[in-house]
Amino acid sequence: MHKYLVLLLTTALLWGCSLESDEPARSDGYTLDNANGGPYINYDVTGEQYAEIIENPFIATADEPTSTFSIDADGASYSNARRFLNDGIMPPPDALRTEELINYFDYNYPQPEGPDPIGLNGEVSRCPWAPAHKLIRIGIKGQTIEEEDIPPSNLVFLIDVSGSMGSARKLPLLQEAFKLLAQELTAEDRVAIVTYAGQAGVALPSTPGDQTETIVNAIEGLTSGGSTAGADGINTAYEIALEHYIEGGNNRVILATDGDFNVGPSSTDELVQLIEEKREQGVFLTVLGFGTGNLNDQLMEQIANNGNGTYEYIDNQQQAEKVLVEELGKLYTVAKDVKVQVTFNTNLVEAYRLIGYENRLLDNEDFEDDEADGGEIGSGQAITALYEIKPANGGGSSFGVPTFTIEFRYKDPTSDVSQLMTIDIPDQNASFDQASEHMRFAAGVASFGLLMRDSEYKGQTSYEQIYDWCSGAMSYDPGGYRQELLELIEQANELSD
Repeated sequence: MHKYLVLLLTTALLWGCSLESDEPARSDGYTLDNANGGPYINYDVTGEQYAEIIENPFIATADEPTSTFSIDADGASYSNARRFLNDGIMPPPDALRTEELINYFDYNYPQPEGPDPIGLNGEVSRCPWAPAHKLIRIGIKGQTIEEEDIPPSNLVFLIDVSGSMGSARKLPLLQEAFKLLAQELTAEDRVAIVTYAGQAGVALPSTPGDQTETIVNAIEGLTSGGSTAGADGINTAYEIALEHYIEGGNNRVILATDGDFNVGPSSTDELVQLIEEKREQGVFLTVLGFGTGNLNDQLMEQIANNGNGTYEYIDNQQQAEKVLVEELGKLYTVAKDVKVQVTFNTNLVEAYRLIGYENRLLDNEDFEDDEADGGEIGSGQAITALYEIKPANGGGSSFGVPTFTIEFRYKDPTSDVSQLMTIDIPDQNASFDQASEHMRFAAGVASFGLLMRDSEYKGQTSYEQIYDWCSGAMSYDPGGYRQELLELIEQANELSD
């Protein structure tokens, strides 16, 4: 129980509570629990909202040989799962979106060549948790915008300052995160701050980005209190973004909240509809989630998906630096409405299963429909998708005969017309050990998610095996995030005992 005691002591120092406290509950959802020889910190997961995940099944190619989906550039599910594990709790199954676990990491894919702003790559190998099956890895790389070519930004920070944001993991962490971003802005950029509680307000009118002290002072002056009129804040933020719109620039609203909207339009459907209307105005969206206990992950993920945006969860200062400093380029969209369509050779593939992307599935006819929304890719961003396939008759490779064809569609950030790309990925009957580090690491992360959620598709695996697969794919690890994953695998293994 020593790790729980350390956790309690650390949290007590951060939040100013003491071990002697007999407080039954905290405003942030945490409680002191003395069961099983405690004490340790626990919180009420039932107050958090997650959309139900019904995992993609195997689909017989004889019934439907074509699979279509929109890419997902979010990373929120991974950092949220990390928060649970670091707090000594297994993540709820519906908090684990496998594609977001995979795409939290950079895979160092090659830069695009030619006129398209995205590059494509992939491979086929045996599936480590189901050796009779195979894995297809599809990789997409967004073109890196060089520093001298980065367009100016017109940003609006839309910050939830309602009463639910009062705890240390919410507004105080949020303020530190936005202060980091403020340090990265230049004289060519602009930033405004809109707050919302009972109603929306403007804490900072649109200001040149080099007025760092003014911006930081406005951030530091934020305080929490009141109810949450999120729709009012969204409307105000987009109005300011449009008023200062920069042609060819990065026009973006950055929404920071726990998702606990409770005044005005507040249901997921109502807010998704509002965001869908706003995305047509040429302003992109980034959603940053904070906090515990009442986190509305379902809402934030859906409005990001439907608002030409991405969703990240900030669980600590290091994550704030990752999202808003190290990966700042992702805020600059290089391709939007990116869709993938895979058509399998029915003679060679009996069935297939897309791993993750459950709420990104599209109808096949949506692939060529430029009105159908897709995902966005930022500067230098890598996106990975995995298919598990059952070969027909348990067969191996068929050299010279395509096992599948893959097509992609994307739009330039300012265009309404999609462009078509294709890629051929040969099946060379590679074992999993012969696969690239990209494949071995992505497969290890996917297996980690499947095992944590006790998926019916987890196959023959264990945390020890997953640790071995990932630890053998560590030559590229900027920021040490892959090394951190190994620690989380060990924590999950301990919690599962």
